[in-house]
Amino acid sequence: MENTSLQLPRSRPEALGIPGAAILDFLDEVQAKGIELHSFMLLRRGQVAAEGWWGPYAPELPHMLFSLSKSFTSTAIGLAVHEGLLSLEDKVVTFFPDDLPEEVSPNLAAMSIRHLLMMGTGNDQDTMGAIDRCTDGNWAKAFLAAPVEHTPGTHFVYNTGATYMLSAILQSVTGQTLLQFLQKRLFEPLGIHNPTWESCPRGINTGGFGLSITTEDIAKFGQLLLQRGAWNGSQLIPEAWVEEATSKQISNGDGGESDWAQGYGYQFWRCRHGAYRGDGAFGQFCIVMPEQEAVLAVTSGTNQMQEVMNAVWEHLLPAMAGEELPLDEETQDRLQERIRSLQLAPLAYSIQPELESAVSGKNYVLDDNDMNWSRISVRFEADQAVVDLYETGGKHFALPLSRGKWLKGKSDLIMPRETATVSSFTWKSPDTLELSIRFIETPFHITTDIRFETEDAVVLDHRINVSFGPNEAPPITGRA
Repeated sequence: MENTSLQLPRSRPEALGIPGAAILDFLDEVQAKGIELHSFMLLRRGQVAAEGWWGPYAPELPHMLFSLSKSFTSTAIGLAVHEGLLSLEDKVVTFFPDDLPEEVSPNLAAMSIRHLLMMGTGNDQDTMGAIDRCTDGNWAKAFLAAPVEHTPGTHFVYNTGATYMLSAILQSVTGQTLLQFLQKRLFEPLGIHNPTWESCPRGINTGGFGLSITTEDIAKFGQLLLQRGAWNGSQLIPEAWVEEATSKQISNGDGGESDWAQGYGYQFWRCRHGAYRGDGAFGQFCIVMPEQEAVLAVTSGTNQMQEVMNAVWEHLLPAMAGEELPLDEETQDRLQERIRSLQLAPLAYSIQPELESAVSGKNYVLDDNDMNWSRISVRFEADQAVVDLYETGGKHFALPLSRGKWLKGKSDLIMPRETATVSSFTWKSPDTLELSIRFIETPFHITTDIRFETEDAVVLDHRINVSFGPNEAPPITGRA
């Protein structure tokens, strides 16, 4: 069934041939494994069979997609090829004559747009390392300076820098950012409102990461792919491009039980069971199951990405019957109640009146630390607290938190720009204050413990749920 509206139509699982019990089993598995999902939306035959958000995450909130952004970049390149703006055989070096190294190696000279798409650039490692080290903001120049050890097309390396180059090439040819190029071609027809995309220092969308949209937007994109590029009577993406981009273009392993070794397309991963997906770090998924006529959109804050897909293959995929199933009202009631109750709870209510009174508003100067924090104070009120945190350069973060419930706010602590937060605090022991801040448009959740060794001496323990680096910072000591 083809979807023909901007809002996806809702149905019930059994009407779409999915027993409600299978969805309950999926949710049970996720909970039992301790996997932190933020949302899911399961589509079959163009209709939403089930959807849920773990509060405080919510349907209207965009979510940072990380590398799921790559699949949208691929789509933009497909549209540019279709419009005659590019060819997959165009050589990368021809777009950046002023940024080439003094000596262009034969492998770099041979690298084409197709090689960027299939992660077969010939680089031996992801070029984002070189890009991160560049000090002049010229990411393309840093990419082109990186060694190309292999013949392009012969060696798979997951290379976020390659996706950035696709964005840079598109912008050089069209004069538009990736986001602007996709606006009328993809986002508006799908009813994707207010997408945002991070940019490099030179104003080029990052391509390989940085797109933020809602869970339903992810689901619409998956449904469009399932419909082979057709939407509302229009062919938004050429059917042949969808077929090519989502097919295996290069080997990335020996198959087996890993969904990261089934082959790679043009910025899409092949999966087991004839499925394919776009995915991003910490569990952002758009899984398309053509044989089942199904799509699953997921946002998360987890490192257990294979476990998420294992739960899909074990519980959801095999349960999809061909025909409508009789309504099981008892199971449907249980499922709806379960979905309504999904939440990531705030910290429990607690109070330590004497210690709160003694330390409220005191400034603690912090020893040198990896977090670049210079001092901290906590001001206690009835059911709220405000943490004043200062960086070494003098930047001030005022972080309000609530006791026993989530308090909504905005912050750019640990983030490149201000983003929506919820926060809560509790006394986890008589001398240790626990602060919890969720950046609810991202996968990230930080927890900081402040242990008052005396009224004048503190130790901070800081951790983050998911990270590309260490999850815990070394303890930070401070004195009043």
